[in-house]
Amino acid sequence: MIESMFVDHLVFRVSELSKTERFYSALLEQSPRRTEGSVMYEVGDTRLFFTQCEHQQSAAYDKENVGLNHLAFGVRTIEELQSVRNKLDRANIVHSGIQIDRYGKKEFIWLDDPDNMRIEFYLRPSP
Repeated sequence: MIESMFVDHLVFRVSELSKTERFYSALLEQSPRRTEGSVMYEVGDTRLFFTQCEHQQSAAYDKENVGLNHLAFGVRTIEELQSVRNKLDRANIVHSGIQIDRYGKKEFIWLDDPDNMRIEFYLRPSP
């Protein structure tokens, strides 16, 4: 296990974004950061994102339905992320390789678990 791994963020697909925003703003006593179609709250070092779901939930797990979209484990250095990539390669686990996100311009790797739940390793250096 990489020593500085942590949970970076959780993304939840929700059926009604405005209702969710009202609830979590009151619950967490903070205003969210907004982008088109999403709100984000920070709880300690963990970020909680909520995005609007546009279709009905199916019986099988689908990361685009209401509920958990993906679970992200944070790493603090690019070397740790490269170590994760190497470990996944050695285990023949299919993954995205190291990519750059479109929001914070940070590196990440994604993969799906056996039940198709999205898992991510996300580079967030120490402040």
